[in-house]
Amino acid sequence: MTRSSIKGPYVDPRVLKKIEGKVPSKTGIIKTWSRACVIAPEMLGFTFGVHNGKDHIEVFVTEDMVGHRLGEFSPTKKFVRHGGKMQKELEAKQKEAEISAAKAAKSTVETKK
Repeated sequence: MTRSSIKGPYVDPRVLKKIEGKVPSKTGIIKTWSRACVIAPEMLGFTFGVHNGKDHIEVFVTEDMVGHRLGEFSPTKKFVRHGGKMQKELEAKQKEAEISAAKAAKSTVETKK
């Protein structure tokens, strides 16, 4: 459910205090645990270290991100591939095919010279 339009978007005052009066290009990573904080236009150009429960993931704020929350860009769950032994074999064959295609392309370029 969205926040009431009367209240406006939730921007954590602690995050605003951290970026207040700073230049984005000279400021390093700003660590924050506030995943619910909405990205405001004042945050453009800053790099935030958004906590995902284990460590801080770097999020560089761009114009497209305004209105979204910081937590959307810092996933909390790690995807573990599906499949077991059979999947590994298929990936190994695919990798070998890519390597052989790259070698073939390289040899054709060398023969033309």
